Amino acid sequence: MMIISTIIGNVFVIAAILMEKSLQGVSNYLILSLAVTDLMVAVLVMPISLVNQVSIFWYLGAHLCDMWICFDVLCCTASILHLVAISLDRFWAVSNIDYIRRRCAKQICIMIAIVWIVAAIISIPPIFGWKDPGNDPDVLGVCMISQDLAYTVFSTVGAFYFPMTLMIVLNLKIYMAARSRIRRKHFSGIARPVGCPTITKAEATTRNNSSGSDVSHDEYTVYNGSCINEETAMNVSETNGTVTVNGGEQYLAVPSAVDKERSRKAKVEMKRERKAARVLGIITGCFIACWLPFFFGALLGPFCGEGCFLSLDMMSTFLWLGYFNSLLNPIIYTIFNPSFRTAFRKLIYRKYRYRR
Repeated sequence: MMIISTIIGNVFVIAAILMEKSLQGVSNYLILSLAVTDLMVAVLVMPISLVNQVSIFWYLGAHLCDMWICFDVLCCTASILHLVAISLDRFWAVSNIDYIRRRCAKQICIMIAIVWIVAAIISIPPIFGWKDPGNDPDVLGVCMISQDLAYTVFSTVGAFYFPMTLMIVLNLKIYMAARSRIRRKHFSGIARPVGCPTITKAEATTRNNSSGSDVSHDEYTVYNGSCINEETAMNVSETNGTVTVNGGEQYLAVPSAVDKERSRKAKVEMKRERKAARVLGIITGCFIACWLPFFFGALLGPFCGEGCFLSLDMMSTFLWLGYFNSLLNPIIYTIFNPSFRTAFRKLIYRKYRYRR
């Protein structure tokens, strides 16, 4: 069921991007490449892993074992690194407006190539001998990844721990940059009303001494018809028609049509901010929840051996939980995008028309 669902989900993403013109922008190239990678996990890796799961003894030979392990590490690592590349692309897009205009297909293709090169560097060494000599599937009857301690540290750090740390940092920066831009956009739209009084320097000095904040004599704006400082606009509360600034200064709230529209826009912007935080939290949380148990066991197992009580069944469960991330990726990265939802509906109801 998981294999079939992963194939269907990623095929839908690939078909939607290839057939829907609105999705064929450069920004979706990484999503397309991620879907192809997860499809490779479902087609090349998961079926043999299923055979290994239900078989008591590995009877497919050492060469096929090495090939399967290589593809497993290659595709899963590439899938994880694609998530980092997507986070990096979004961080650049949020933090630098010029990046969106300069971003081209060549740049995205270079990022994809780097992802696969790094994944290959991590997955190929065991084929050339960087593994425990006693790890022979024909003798042990078990096909497992190299248990060499140095390779274990190299592969787990390169394939998961470093990408996880980088992804968490990037998503935090994306959220902070998005929140800053949303709030800056909102407060830049607050204009000083006609007749808004400008306080004197003496009054500003008095308020500086009383509030402990740096208030200049010409930095006051309007809140529901009252003049307040823009820098302290985030510390405004309203109770029973009275506006309280910084817990002390009070003004009479006089709602107007402009104030109501400004309040409506503020609610919309804050809703966008909460949605951005929720999406980033879901992306990061699902990635960590799926892969952390496996890589924790993969790093711990070779060092403590049987003393850790990590049975093959437990590690197999952790492995399939990691595979589950390839099923979640097409859902997470498309369900929050209205264009993808529209494309999926077209695919389901066969609304595409081919022209000869």
